[in-house]
Amino acid sequence: MVKIKDFFKKHKADVIVISVITALSLIALTVLLLSKTPGSFAVVEIDGKKVAEYPLDISGTYPLNGGTNVLVIENGEAYLNYSNCPDHTCELTGRIRHVGEAIICLPNKLSVTIKGDAEGGVDLVS
Repeated sequence: MVKIKDFFKKHKADVIVISVITALSLIALTVLLLSKTPGSFAVVEIDGKKVAEYPLDISGTYPLNGGTNVLVIENGEAYLNYSNCPDHTCELTGRIRHVGEAIICLPNKLSVTIKGDAEGGVDLVS
């Protein structure tokens, strides 16, 4: 039977490394969760070209890409509730509302990205 005292004596460096990595991970997660800012617009791109921009504070249903996708905006959130693509991953993405979040439909070459108010604001991704 291994005593706890002997275990820590033998694996002291391992315990320290694991503790430091865990602490850094928790700090990073906290910063990411606290730095999320609600978006103002849903920007729609088809085949890499911006085709529409919808405010998140106005509810509506918008057929996109000739009706192959349907974007719904309600309660400050955007989501795709219909897509004719085979895997429906874009529908399963769910609701997005924070700056930088996106829904992508590869088969239909469609993307919906949440943007904020200020053009040229701070971009935490790059």
